[in-house]
Amino acid sequence: MQFSFVFHPRLRDALRGYDKGRWLADVGAGVTVGIVALPLAMAFAIASGLKPEAGLWTAIIAGFLISALGGSNAQIGGPAGAFIVIVYGIVERYGVANLLISTACAGVLLVLLGLFRLGTLVRFVPVSIVIGFTNGIAVLIALSQVKDWLGLSIDRMPGNFFSQIDALVRHADSVNPYAFGLGTACVAGLFLWPRLMMKGSPVMQVMEQHTVRTFARVPAPVVALVTLSLLAWGMEFPVETIGSRFGGIPQALPVFALPDFSWDTVRLLVTPTLTIALLGAIESLLCARVADQLATDPHHKNHDPNQELMAQGVANLVVPFFGGMPATGTIARTVTNMRAGATSPVAGMVHALTLLVIVLVAAPLALHIPLAVLAGILLHVAWNMGEWHEFVRLRHFSNHYRLLMLGTFFLTVVFDLTVAVEVGLFMACALFVRRMSGLFRVVRQPQAEGAPATGHPVATWRLHGALFFGAAAKIDPIIQAVESGPPGMDVVLDASELVALDTTGLDSLAQILKAVAARGGRLSLVHLHEQPRSLIERSGFGARLAAQGLEDLPV
Repeated sequence: MQFSFVFHPRLRDALRGYDKGRWLADVGAGVTVGIVALPLAMAFAIASGLKPEAGLWTAIIAGFLISALGGSNAQIGGPAGAFIVIVYGIVERYGVANLLISTACAGVLLVLLGLFRLGTLVRFVPVSIVIGFTNGIAVLIALSQVKDWLGLSIDRMPGNFFSQIDALVRHADSVNPYAFGLGTACVAGLFLWPRLMMKGSPVMQVMEQHTVRTFARVPAPVVALVTLSLLAWGMEFPVETIGSRFGGIPQALPVFALPDFSWDTVRLLVTPTLTIALLGAIESLLCARVADQLATDPHHKNHDPNQELMAQGVANLVVPFFGGMPATGTIARTVTNMRAGATSPVAGMVHALTLLVIVLVAAPLALHIPLAVLAGILLHVAWNMGEWHEFVRLRHFSNHYRLLMLGTFFLTVVFDLTVAVEVGLFMACALFVRRMSGLFRVVRQPQAEGAPATGHPVATWRLHGALFFGAAAKIDPIIQAVESGPPGMDVVLDASELVALDTTGLDSLAQILKAVAARGGRLSLVHLHEQPRSLIERSGFGARLAAQGLEDLPV
């Protein structure tokens, strides 16, 4: 494989011909996404078992780096809902310090994937597996938020599915009605707000009369966060807040610090590292593809997967030194960015700077944000994240697809994402081999009238499909027919529809040659395509055919 190092951020191309109009559009989009990212970044960090500032600084630092160095015009990077379950499990099992090491090592892996131009390999993951683990993660995110939504008195939620169910059931009598009310109002508001702001709705008609159209552009999570936090603070509801659990958010820049690194520790973190890298690669490239599909701006170019992976890697390598968490492309914020009019990666950089200004100026206000409201936001994220309609559509697909999707879904929920993807990929490979072997056929052709010129009886079979290790057993009927046929029978294999041949298939042909030679006959292969012909010649099997006094006939 020829290797050539190319580091070419999309920002370089986007700034050519950059004008004031595009700059204003990018600033407007960046500010909008920055406001949307504020509650999500805190919520993702808290749900992952970290302090809220871990999510904020990840959104700021990783978001800036991913936009500045990435291969997409409009992708927004930062903490993502898909990482909640993974990060919580790593923190629960290995601790925060080891999470930082795993994140940095995953960053190195992502850089190497992009460096060696392996970004397209992520597309080999079947869509059934992607849908299965995405829906499974959505279920686990929703389950992890039930504690704060109901205000249950649980010191710390366990990390696995059945233990979480058990903890919720045992503490069901400690429901806080104020927290439940705030969380429910938040979820309801997030679902209703877009519908209230639709054109033609009574609310919009009133708003248009009062020329307050810009109010409709305020993102629903921000409206819910501000209004419900003011309500809880003004009414002095007895609910847990960011201030009561974490003591607030530091109103200062993060401090650079090296995690306690050792190779012995790294060896123990191979599985978490691979999980973070795999999920980060899949999420970021899926997000970039969604952005390409939604693009209407004439300046938009399809993303470069390898450059995007290198940017994701650099971001994940850097953020742990500032106490951050894993980052990847985020579909909800990317879609918001595009709908807000972004034309270049500048919008993503402005989004990060907007968050920075908010943190440095308004950090003390976060003390009063109820955790039930953040839980409501994440419940809405989990609902939007899951592709629930795919369960309904399962009846339209094959049993193979159903097995892959449902198997990955249940393994993600009951065990973890790593097990789900590993088993899912194994099942995908096994089912693919089974399906491809089912497509291979051996058909005996009718005997032509008249005596053959050689004076020997001749039997002809036509090979259809790919003769590989999964289909090699289907050659056995030819061998059985030769062994039970008349002595001296010649065999002709018509390979005009044989599209591929591997070494196991070649060994099967060698078994036919052996059986035919033992009965005093000869074997010939006719109408070979390029790939089977090349393998037969390189392996020396063609020379063995020639030694019978026969050459395989030309195509």
